[in-house]
Amino acid sequence: MMGEALCKVFVNNQIYLNILKPFDCRMELDYILILKALDEIPFGVGKKLLIDFLQGNEKNKSIIKNRLDRYDNFGKLECSKEEITLLINNLILNNMIGRTSIKGNKFWKVMELTEKGRSEIETPSLYKRKLSYGFKETKTIITDQDRVIFNALPFLDKFNDGQKKSIICKNSKILCIAGAGSGKTAVLTKRIEFLVKYTSQDPKKILAITFTKKAKQEMVSRISNDLVSVETFNSFCEKNLRQYNNLVYDKPVKVINYRDKILIIRSALASLNISIDQAIDIYFSRAQQRGKTEEKLLNIFLNDIFFLRDYFKFKHLPIKLDSFEITTKHATSFKMVLGICNYVEAYMKKYGYRDFADQLLDTLSLFEKHNDLIPKFDHILIDEYHDVNSTQVKLIDTLSAPNIFCVGDPRQSIFGWRGSDIRYILNFEEKYPECEIITLSENYRSTEHIVKLINSSIRNMGFADLESNVKGESEIQLLKFSSQDIEFEFVIKKIMSSNLPRNEIFVLARTNKILNELSQLMKQKKINHVVRSDEVRRSVLAREDEITLATIHAIKGMEAEMVFVIGCTPNNFPCKGSEHPVIDLVKIEEYDKEEEEKRLFYVAMSRAKRILHLTYTGSHTYFITDQMISLMSEKNFRSRPTLKINLSNDTLTRLKDWRKDISKSSKIPAYCVMHDRTLMDISTEMPSTLLELQDIHGLGPTKIIKYGDQILDIIHGR
Repeated sequence: MMGEALCKVFVNNQIYLNILKPFDCRMELDYILILKALDEIPFGVGKKLLIDFLQGNEKNKSIIKNRLDRYDNFGKLECSKEEITLLINNLILNNMIGRTSIKGNKFWKVMELTEKGRSEIETPSLYKRKLSYGFKETKTIITDQDRVIFNALPFLDKFNDGQKKSIICKNSKILCIAGAGSGKTAVLTKRIEFLVKYTSQDPKKILAITFTKKAKQEMVSRISNDLVSVETFNSFCEKNLRQYNNLVYDKPVKVINYRDKILIIRSALASLNISIDQAIDIYFSRAQQRGKTEEKLLNIFLNDIFFLRDYFKFKHLPIKLDSFEITTKHATSFKMVLGICNYVEAYMKKYGYRDFADQLLDTLSLFEKHNDLIPKFDHILIDEYHDVNSTQVKLIDTLSAPNIFCVGDPRQSIFGWRGSDIRYILNFEEKYPECEIITLSENYRSTEHIVKLINSSIRNMGFADLESNVKGESEIQLLKFSSQDIEFEFVIKKIMSSNLPRNEIFVLARTNKILNELSQLMKQKKINHVVRSDEVRRSVLAREDEITLATIHAIKGMEAEMVFVIGCTPNNFPCKGSEHPVIDLVKIEEYDKEEEEKRLFYVAMSRAKRILHLTYTGSHTYFITDQMISLMSEKNFRSRPTLKINLSNDTLTRLKDWRKDISKSSKIPAYCVMHDRTLMDISTEMPSTLLELQDIHGLGPTKIIKYGDQILDIIHGR
């Protein structure tokens, strides 16, 4: 890990010196200089040339040949190569820098400034979206009067001072910043008990509100008084809409279910004269379709269409052309999606359906027209406040309870892509100047070794470290494998040899694709498991004999003794691709994608109580820093042939048969088509993209262009 660095920035002939945190060269002027450099250079450039240009390397041949040293931004940024690389990666992830192929060579990518990048030069905003820019950690103050109350209430004895303060605090506006494993649900439910039993609050005037059915059920199980209202945002709205249907709609309206959605999508496609197969081919790339059944692809497509509808309803924006980043390759897809969304909207209105967004928006409309129907609560307690969106906040404001208690953790805000806005928790004090902010920093879930690791992973975001109350040996490993097959086989062997209950084992992946591939292998081996993916919206409870496999978004709020985070590569953390193409189309600009991806990695690791395995092939994500590596044991499994599975041998056999056919049809010797060593490397490394084929010995650009797609078809069993 690098120590603090001195970053020298030249602007208008003035020198600015920034003291940088480790790997943090992200001040406003720095990234703007990179964008200006790309705008200034008259042709697309690779990463190395751009870095040399910014650092003022006069020995670079391209700089000499093209006289780039004459340009204004040449040599303006004196940061290290690593720091500039991180900045560039961040700008690519936030769609301010695009990557395109050179004509005649699709494997050679160059960088160009996007329209979003040009706009950023004029009105910089990216740096303002970073937590470290706007977040101020607040230390909890325990007064002598607090301690008197603590001592007078024996039921508080099992809680720490921060938790006690959260439970009994008299301030009318309270924000509880509750770190991972710090007991936020216990605090929220005990506060309700305190309000009812010790301050004689009317339980019917208390509302506890959260996001998921699972969280709601957990709260209900801990609250002994049945008169307290415990709801999700949507169940609360649904109750009001059912009660006052005729004041909102001109016909009976019901919540749309999955079957209804399927029928509407099929009807919409028929109206556009597009078959399901055609829609899938238009909407998904070949890579996104790989390994998925038609049913699964249709499910993703359906969820994306309704996500898009909800997202723009929450924004009060029409779904139209300038709401999307449209390129030529997306034009056909956009036209189809736009047509389907308009059809869905008309159909739901005509036949009386409402969805997620309608529940909130129609409830707000009801309350705006009929103020006398707004339920009156004295206390509203809100769970997971870091996940709220603007509509949910407006609903809370409309209810206008005199006492608000919010609990959340900015470290675990991972749904910005779905419309959540972290600024509401960060700016709580700005909205309520007289509020009390209480910080819970004691972690009761994970060993001190895991807590040190997760603290290190987000050190530059401005948070105080969590402290662990759990002792134990360090059981954290960073494991490198020579192929994904070996990585999966290791995970399976480790699970099968463990004495832990199977529902105390999680396998977490960044994408559904990786998760589904591992699940297929486990099915072949008849290993019981539950899959919780982004595509599965229902809650699944694992039985004692089942392992939970899950995407990180789907597992939030859960914990296990042993956790595997698989596929810890630069392509997955941060995730550069998407299984949901609509996410790439929508202009979601309210958050820093790289920071959210880093928080996602934090959430994954913080699920582990005692044992944590981070696994990868190739190179590991740059989210894993040198400081983090020093807290883990490292192993390299390239030379562990006993872990290999038969899939590689099957692949090798198919590759040899394919080479034999090519040799026969082309009338050339088999070794001229491809050497045995090349086939062996392919079957061992199992590359999944044309780009990864470049790393295989004996495969140059010519052979990849000629045979690449065929080789990938063989690897993926097509």
